[in-house]
Amino acid sequence: MPTDLHATLKKHFGHAAFRPGQEQVMQALVAGRSALALFPTSAGKSLCYQLPALLMDGVTLVISPLIALMKDQVEALKGRGIAAARLDSSLSLEESQRVFDDMKSGVLKLLYIAPERLMNENFIERLKQVKIAMMAVDEAHCISEWGHNFRPEYLRLALMARELGIQPLLALTATATPDVARDIRKAFGIAEEDHVQTSFHRPNLHYRITPCPALKRKEYLAKVLLKRKGASIVYVTLQNTAEEVATYLQRNGVNALAYHAGLPDEHRHAAQDSFMNGTLDVIVATIAFGMGIDKANIRAVYHYNLPKTLENYMQETGRAGRDGKPSMCELLACKDDCIVLENFTFGDTPTPQALRQLVDHLLRQGQEFDFSLYDLSQSTDIRPLVIETVLTNLELTGVVRPLGMFYSSYQFRFLQPEARILSGHKPERQAFLKRVFSAGKRGTKWITLNPDEAAEQIEEPRERIMKALTWLQESAEIELKPSKARQRYRLCDNAAERDPGPISVQMQQLFINREARDVERLHQVLELAGHRRCLTRWLLRYFGEEMAEDCGTCSSCLERAKGGLDETPRLLPQSPIPEITMEDVAAIRALMDERHVSLRTPRQLARFLCGLSSPATIRERLTRNEAYGMLEKVPFADVLAQTETMR
Repeated sequence: MPTDLHATLKKHFGHAAFRPGQEQVMQALVAGRSALALFPTSAGKSLCYQLPALLMDGVTLVISPLIALMKDQVEALKGRGIAAARLDSSLSLEESQRVFDDMKSGVLKLLYIAPERLMNENFIERLKQVKIAMMAVDEAHCISEWGHNFRPEYLRLALMARELGIQPLLALTATATPDVARDIRKAFGIAEEDHVQTSFHRPNLHYRITPCPALKRKEYLAKVLLKRKGASIVYVTLQNTAEEVATYLQRNGVNALAYHAGLPDEHRHAAQDSFMNGTLDVIVATIAFGMGIDKANIRAVYHYNLPKTLENYMQETGRAGRDGKPSMCELLACKDDCIVLENFTFGDTPTPQALRQLVDHLLRQGQEFDFSLYDLSQSTDIRPLVIETVLTNLELTGVVRPLGMFYSSYQFRFLQPEARILSGHKPERQAFLKRVFSAGKRGTKWITLNPDEAAEQIEEPRERIMKALTWLQESAEIELKPSKARQRYRLCDNAAERDPGPISVQMQQLFINREARDVERLHQVLELAGHRRCLTRWLLRYFGEEMAEDCGTCSSCLERAKGGLDETPRLLPQSPIPEITMEDVAAIRALMDERHVSLRTPRQLARFLCGLSSPATIRERLTRNEAYGMLEKVPFADVLAQTETMR
């Protein structure tokens, strides 16, 4: 098999040798064993599944959270003559159907999908009809609650892989501490000997900590960017900061543009394309920019604001210098950023009342139940991601079990005359299809069908109806559009008899613990910023790696080389924290007198005053209220304490 690996590497990818760790991962996969590839950014993780996919029988499923990343990798593989495709919301009906046809015929070798697609019952039915060679899960650290970017749907990937009998599985990440790596191995059943980790040390990255007062950052940044040659990324926390900084840089002669999720698609894509092709020198971005950006010659990454975690910092700085040439990673350290970052953390915590309402609702639905995540979010005033986190933890504690996602309604239209479609089937099948068609509500072009209601009406299993619709879609006889996504769950044994009160308290404690962990992660960023010894060594130790000697290139090493042996932490500037004035209290009282439903509790009110929206405030269009965000520079705990005294 090693010969096959090397021959395939040369033939399809044009490389003479593997990078460190790659061959070990591939050998495990082709032997049928699951593996964890923990490699730093740009170390060649993608090849670890792309090459074995060519040697294995069936299609390799690649789970990736980003459409941009899927698109880039699929185009690169096609350029090498490898049959790869992606399924995402940007594809037309015809393009999606072509992918399904290639998957079913066995032509396709790699299929890129988002994790949410494995909750789609129609897609699962299609998967059951094809041979799956293996599954590759990118950004696998999202599976761990100890990680910096926990996503509940990632936990369900492991369950779905087991239910579909997918083996082997490859977990990939560039940012996992030893605790997170342990979680990944446990979830995906990966043996410790198949955990392959290479050094995170990239000697060409030079880390700098520059203490800088908040009001001086734009001026400093413009000065260094005018001197620097080559592409640079400036990371900021807030969308409005991205636009403010980009505008300032433009006015001071820097070729810069903003990039964030709130921009129109065409502006965002234009900025990214200009940066990638070299006509734009500097992109000022939130973390919405970067994942999957394959630009080798980024000479500098600046953090205008503190990163939320060290994992974020390593991931973002890792985008510099992928060509191996010296590159700068500079952090403009200011403690002012802590308030905004901490407020984000506290803002996600639901009120005790909302959590009790959510848990009580879930436990009183019957043994099997389903719901719309959007509707549940609106009724409880809890963000959808937070609800998913609650559900995942109820799953882990044996209260509920997910049964997958489905759509409560479908629309379909005939692509062939109805009589011609029916004439191609035997009489019994014709009769069944006629009953399915008649169970829908006919419009001018489209028929709307509720599969559950249709199953009851024509006395046929929902599964048979869905298989028929899927078959007709694959045969290009109908166009099928799902709507009204719902998630289905089952209560575990005796769950309905359990008291929602203690479970709600348990969930509340979970979010309190999460708050504490997130604040601790932020303090670790501050600890790095204040560290007087080798920054590279400190970062590597955080990720479980020891370095034999200091890097000699970071700001701490350079300071020590000049004779600076001060061991006291580096002082970081901080503006005076605003106090809540009597005028603020009067404005809060006036807001309370308006008696908004979405601002009934102290925590809801505190979130609003700190500029943190919620499903209910968005529904009531309160984010336009002049009081929204009026205390965004005040610590959340202080604002919450104030609102609690006013109830």
